[in-house]
Amino acid sequence: MSTHPTPARPTLPVAGEDHARLTIDLSALADNWRAMARRSGAARTAAVLKADAYGVGLEPAARTFHQAGARDFFVATPAEGATLRGVLPDVRIYVLSGMWAGSERLFFEFDLVPVIVSEEQLVVFMSAIADGGDLPCVLHVDTGMSRLGLRVEDALALASDTARPASFSPIMLLSHLACADDPSHPLNRQQLQRFRSVVEAFDDIDATLANSAGIFLGEDYHFTLTRPGIALYGGAAVNDVPNPMKPVVTAEARILQVREAKTGESVSYGASTVFTRDTRIAVAAIGYADGYMRSLSGSGVPLRKASIPGASGVLHGRSVPLIGRVTMDLTHFDVTDLPAGSVRAGDFIELFGRHMPIEDVARAGGTIDYELLTSLGGRYERRYELAKK
Repeated sequence: MSTHPTPARPTLPVAGEDHARLTIDLSALADNWRAMARRSGAARTAAVLKADAYGVGLEPAARTFHQAGARDFFVATPAEGATLRGVLPDVRIYVLSGMWAGSERLFFEFDLVPVIVSEEQLVVFMSAIADGGDLPCVLHVDTGMSRLGLRVEDALALASDTARPASFSPIMLLSHLACADDPSHPLNRQQLQRFRSVVEAFDDIDATLANSAGIFLGEDYHFTLTRPGIALYGGAAVNDVPNPMKPVVTAEARILQVREAKTGESVSYGASTVFTRDTRIAVAAIGYADGYMRSLSGSGVPLRKASIPGASGVLHGRSVPLIGRVTMDLTHFDVTDLPAGSVRAGDFIELFGRHMPIEDVARAGGTIDYELLTSLGGRYERRYELAKK
C-alpha cells in the first residue's frame, strides 16, 4: 500500500490558471431589468431565473434583480425555488413546472407558488392543501403554445363551475406567447384575445402573459405582471431588429499556441478547411465541452445554412474568423490579417460579449442566444463586476 499522501484536489478553475473566463456585468444586468420595468408601464416586473439564471449564476443574479427592485421571481423547478429561497427570503417565487406527487413538501417548506399546468396537477394541489393548509397557486392556461396549461375551454369551465371548491382560488392566471419574437405573427393577437376571455371569466385576478418579447408587443400584453427572461441577460428578444439590451456576459478563451500553416495544408478534424494562402492560426482553449458548440465551426458541419460561414471572435479589437471544426477542448481562429507578432500564447480571444454580439454568434451556429448562455460549462473562471447601487 502506498505511503504517499493523497494530493488535495484543487477547486477548478483556479484564478490565474483559467483556460476560459466569463465576465458577468451585474450593472448591465440591473440596467436591463430596469429597462424592462420601464417598458412594462403600470405592470409589475418579475425576473426569470431558470437554468441557473440563464447560466449567469442564480445567487448573484437574484441579488442584483432584488436590489434593482424585483420582488417576483420565476424558476423552472421546485429545487431551483428552494435554492432561491435561501438567497431571497422575502420575495414571491413561482415554479413554472408546477406541483406533482412527491414534490408537495418543497412548496410548503420553502413558500413556493406552484403554477398548475394540468388537470392532474390540480388534483395533486387540492390534495396537498387539504393536508397541509393554505398555499397560493397560479393557473396556467394554454392559449396557443400547445405545451403546458389547461385548454381555454377547460379554464372557462373551471371559472364558472359552481361546484369548484372554495379552497381553489388562484392568485394569478398565466399563459405563454409562442410567436412574440415575430411581432407581426397573427397568433400573438389570437393568444391575447383567448387569454383576455379567461381573465375576464375569473374576475379581478392578476394575470401574466408577456415574456421578454411580449413586453415589446406593447401595453395590451402587459396585464398586471410581466416576466422578462432572455432580455435581462442581454439576449435579443425580437427578431430582425437591433437589440436594445446591454450585454451582460462576455466569454473569452486563452490562446494556447500561435502556429503557421502553409498553402495546401488543412486544419482540425476532417481536414475540411484547406488553406489557400499561408495562414497564421491561433489555437484557443475552448470547445463544445464548454458549451461553445460544434455547429459554430467554420467548415465541415452541415447543420448551418451555407450562407453563414461560421462564428468569429474578437482579438485585439479585430474580428477573426473561426476555421475548421470546433473540437471538445480546442478551436482554431485565423489571425493572418492581424499584425505579425501581435497575437501571443496567453492572450484571450472574445467569443461573445461586449464586442461580439451573442445573437450574432448564435445565428452563426444555427441556434439562439438562450442555448449558448444555458450551455456554458463549468470550466470557466467567473468574474462578477458589481452592480452600482
